[in-house]
Amino acid sequence: MANLVKKRAFEKGDIPTGANASEDAKLGKNLKNFNTWGRDSGTFAATCVLYFFLGLASESSSLFFAQNPLSDNVEISYFTSLMSLFMLIFTPALSNYFYAACYTHGCDLIAPTTFFFGKGMTASKIVWTFVSWLPKPSTGAFIGYSAWLLYQGVMYAIVPSKIGYGQRTPAGYLLLYKVNGFPVYIVTHILYLGLSYAGIIDPALIAKNWGGLFVAANFSGYLFTVFAYVKAHLFPSHPEDRKFSGSITYDLFMGIEFNPRLGKTWDFKLFFNGRPGIVAWTLIDLSFAALQYQKIGYVTNSMILVILIHATYVIDFFYNEDWYLRTIDIAHDHFGYYLAWGDCVWLPFMYTLQAQYLSINPIDLPASLAVAIVVMGALGYYIFRGTNYQKDIVRSSDGNCYIWGKPAEVIRTVYSTSDGKTHKSLLLCSGFWGLSRQFNYVGDLLMSMAMCMACGFNHLLPYFYIIYMYILLNHRIIRSEKRCRAKYGKYWDMYCEKVKWKLCPGLY
Repeated sequence: MANLVKKRAFEKGDIPTGANASEDAKLGKNLKNFNTWGRDSGTFAATCVLYFFLGLASESSSLFFAQNPLSDNVEISYFTSLMSLFMLIFTPALSNYFYAACYTHGCDLIAPTTFFFGKGMTASKIVWTFVSWLPKPSTGAFIGYSAWLLYQGVMYAIVPSKIGYGQRTPAGYLLLYKVNGFPVYIVTHILYLGLSYAGIIDPALIAKNWGGLFVAANFSGYLFTVFAYVKAHLFPSHPEDRKFSGSITYDLFMGIEFNPRLGKTWDFKLFFNGRPGIVAWTLIDLSFAALQYQKIGYVTNSMILVILIHATYVIDFFYNEDWYLRTIDIAHDHFGYYLAWGDCVWLPFMYTLQAQYLSINPIDLPASLAVAIVVMGALGYYIFRGTNYQKDIVRSSDGNCYIWGKPAEVIRTVYSTSDGKTHKSLLLCSGFWGLSRQFNYVGDLLMSMAMCMACGFNHLLPYFYIIYMYILLNHRIIRSEKRCRAKYGKYWDMYCEKVKWKLCPGLY
């Protein structure tokens, strides 16, 4: 581990020798020629369309409850029900397709499709060939993933924690949460690094068992989706906060229970949002970095940048976990497939595509580009953290504070919950929040772009994250606008009159 960042470069004129000469030559070419897409414009356009519909589908079905924030039993359209069924099938299919692209075709996103062109293969042969590219289950991976979930669940329950409070639920509950993600994250990473350094485990263990872990995570995601559906019907934690749509597929996808729990504090939504996926995020990155080191003898600067940007986001998430209790995932979404499968599979397997890509296609970035990426990532983090800090300080001081050297400008609101009680809240309209109503997403997008650019420009696949995040965040803006208008009424209209832009000042 001490030599994990060993320097080695393919200098101009290097001539690979030995049994791995052709592989090294290919690697050297890849390290130098990072500045070409290697994709034609038609492929680029087709892939962007694919990403667009993915983001549209994943968020559009969520809009329905945003329009009905206080209703308990609602009916949805046939289209929304059908869209939910589509997402239950499409998202695992797409993640499997990405796996095939990465581990059979060198991260060429279109190759799993174009491979069959002009070969005259029968339909059954095409199907079985594609199936052969998919990840295979393994007993060891199932045991390992089960142990991971058990370990995280026990740590969530027993590690001492401070108590955090979320937003008041539609039924009027003010729930408390155990906020101990940061110490659990630190302990977990110390264990991983310590066991790796001692030679007890292979630091590339996760990467080398990626296919089996992928299958195990999918199984777990579906299992907890069904469990959440059954629990909501038979033994809900807070019956008044359930929402029934009348559609089995929609209720499976978006969830029925708002805060399913075991006991008073073991919260499924907080656990799945943070523990199986986000704690693992940087462990996965480190494992693929170790795999890259074992392949080529050093860790590229691009991999280091990806790990640093991901780690910045993840550590901030857990250090400020109390703040996360008031974000859309906890404060508004119900617990179903969207969060159960999404946090078991989508987050750890799709959000780590950059590290996976670089373990297969190692790239050394020029110093100038590396510096530009660092600056972009740092600016994004500054905006991301600054916007959230301003909102928190205004909330904790009841608006009696200074933002950018001036008294905070707020709109004091009154709203009602479904239990008939009246509550007060604040809408901040100065500082970052005076620039646009969701300026925090600008920081998210800058950080997302930085981590993608660290992968160079040979393939579009590692840019999945920024394209998907742009679509997802725009749809979240739509959800937020509808929800806030329903919740705050005239006060929201006043806020929109004062802060005219939704995301980017002067543009949107």
